[in-house]
Amino acid sequence: MMFHLNLRGFYLFGSITSIACMMFFSSCMKKEVYPDIPEIAFQNFTAVFDTGKVAVRGYLTISFKDGNGDIGLRPEEKQPPYDTGGIYYYNYVIDYYEKQYGTYVKVDFPVPFSVRIPYLTPNDHNKAIKGIIVDTLLLNPQPAHDTIKFKFFIYDRALHKSNVDSTPPIILRRY
Repeated sequence: MMFHLNLRGFYLFGSITSIACMMFFSSCMKKEVYPDIPEIAFQNFTAVFDTGKVAVRGYLTISFKDGNGDIGLRPEEKQPPYDTGGIYYYNYVIDYYEKQYGTYVKVDFPVPFSVRIPYLTPNDHNKAIKGIIVDTLLLNPQPAHDTIKFKFFIYDRALHKSNVDSTPPIILRRY
């Protein structure tokens, strides 16, 4: 089953409609087989600039696939191990790195870039899923350093960690 998911809500109606159509037609599609440990891959990062000089937000696009479809959490799933203070609360972990004097250094912010992927398991005998996730990330409008990158991975409900992938270097300022 194929999903296209926009995590921070700009295309919610279109995504729900697409998911409903894909579920309807999934019974006619060839059965896909993937490993039960999720796999992700960087697809694209599009920076959006303010007055043309500094990137203020970006769209991070990744692909994913999972053989048993246990990707995503329901909103009410907040008990351990998915509790607010636990490491599995966010199932899409995104870390921010700045290039400081030639070396990438991880920087933590008060508001994390990580998010919770909603429950995606299909109601079908074939649970294998794949899809695209587009996430809107708000960037520092006054960055101290002009080059960043993101590293990211996902957890499934069995707490399997996917591979870790990253963006290429992202230049935040246009001169």
